[in-house]
Amino acid sequence: MLSERRLQVLRAIVQDYVGTEEPVGSKALTERHNLGVSPATVRNDMAALEDEGFIAQPHTSAGRIPTDKGYRLFVDKLAGVKPMTGPERRAIQNFLDGAVDLDDVVARTVRLLAQLTRQVAVVQYPSLTRSTVRHVELLSLAPARVMLVLITDTGRVEQRMVDCPAPFGEASLADLRARLNSRIAGRRFADVPQLVEDLPEGFDLEDRGSVSTVLSTLLETLVEENEERLMIGGTANLTRFGHDFPLTIRPVLEALEEQVVLLKLLGEAGDSGMTVRIGHENAYEGLNSTSVVSVGYGSGGEAVAKLGVVGPTRMDYPGTMGAVRAVARYVGQILAES
Repeated sequence: MLSERRLQVLRAIVQDYVGTEEPVGSKALTERHNLGVSPATVRNDMAALEDEGFIAQPHTSAGRIPTDKGYRLFVDKLAGVKPMTGPERRAIQNFLDGAVDLDDVVARTVRLLAQLTRQVAVVQYPSLTRSTVRHVELLSLAPARVMLVLITDTGRVEQRMVDCPAPFGEASLADLRARLNSRIAGRRFADVPQLVEDLPEGFDLEDRGSVSTVLSTLLETLVEENEERLMIGGTANLTRFGHDFPLTIRPVLEALEEQVVLLKLLGEAGDSGMTVRIGHENAYEGLNSTSVVSVGYGSGGEAVAKLGVVGPTRMDYPGTMGAVRAVARYVGQILAES
């Protein structure tokens, strides 16, 4: 266990290195921070922190920089989440309140996160599997062709064309629409198959094939495997941190193009807690020089998706964590009110 004083020295090193981009020496630490001890004592503390792998000497200068292990301890023990100021909170609310639909909410959220943190912002669309049905609309396009529109509680809208095996009259279509909504509106997607399995039996024989076809399309929509969608923004922000990536920025950019990698980075959508993955904690090798801060968002108490930022390990963790948490909270409120 590190002593309280050595934890304070580590915090000071992280803060100075993030702020100045320069390796930190003992003299600078004693001048900038009220540590209450001599430079010689600080040097001894820095030597102990280096021996334990919390800081490292990048080259022969006297300065030290935090390692992944040092940042990890800083985030776990030393960094409080920096609260947003009143004007910042109002700016977030005003910017997101103007959104007209779910796509606009996600696009605005990505832009806002990238601007607030000056990192790469990643926002996952609300997952269908964690949503509930708000409404199902059925529209007749031709005697045997129907458009199925599924609207979720998160504002997501899915449209499908259904080619029925026989003409499907307006009266029968209206009957199916009413029965469907009475059974599944407000219900979780996982419950829908069981709730509709006996629906065709309530229709005339000549309509049952069409009813079954519509229901099959609905159920396919609910369990679509390629439903996970992401929006990413602020990639150009990485060019500001060229020297934070030891060899080249290219592996980071390549990783950001892989949707599967990003989804794994954000973590399970159902987990609403804040996650901070630092450096080599990211399993994908191309992102070993980055940190990922993510959190779940949703309406009510359950997260339906994740949002977060990707940036260099030399990151303002308290400020980034505060911004990510605040934006997630506002997005959740918008979904709840939509």
